[in-house]
Amino acid sequence: MRIDPAGWPFIAGAAVLAGFLWWSGYAWAAAVAALAGAFCLFFFRDPTRGVNGGTGEVLSPADGRVTVAGAPEAGAAPPGEWLQISIFLSPMDVHVNRVPVSGRITHVEYRPGRFLPAYRHEAAAENERNEIWIEQGGRTIVCRQVVGILARRVVCRVQPGAAVAAGDRFGIMKFGSRMDVFLPLDATLRVRVGDRVRGGVTVLATLPAGSAG
Repeated sequence: MRIDPAGWPFIAGAAVLAGFLWWSGYAWAAAVAALAGAFCLFFFRDPTRGVNGGTGEVLSPADGRVTVAGAPEAGAAPPGEWLQISIFLSPMDVHVNRVPVSGRITHVEYRPGRFLPAYRHEAAAENERNEIWIEQGGRTIVCRQVVGILARRVVCRVQPGAAVAAGDRFGIMKFGSRMDVFLPLDATLRVRVGDRVRGGVTVLATLPAGSAG
């Protein structure tokens, strides 16, 4: 299985530490370091996905559990009128992020902030985060990577002006975190609070005919 490049420093560091501790005679500590390396291998896994997106479909950009589906939380949304879907990722979920719709990246913005637990509603507006804005056929979809109490860094690998396709990998969030998706008001939501979703596979919403670009 592919491992996201952001994981190799953690994996290699744990392996080197485990080897050093074993050589030094600290077998129990070496075992702990080896277990940490194994967890990092698991956490940074990047499975191949059969992308399911059709015309007008908005795919989930992350694996996890839906915690918001409908009207946006107070203070969470960008300026304007939106629908909001939020996905909470536990440390056991795949943390590689995928583009929800085909289109063009119009804006990328990183904002420093706090490290509140990602499931709290204040996290959307107060935590460290990164947004990508995607234009498709005159409509805009916003994806917001939000760090949590464990996740301390987001990685974003797209730039303004880039053409993207639904299901493309665009980044990763390191350790437990959250993804917010903001959609036009005329989108039809296909998920509810409590649903489990998979990045690049689950359809979160559909856009009206003629919105594909």
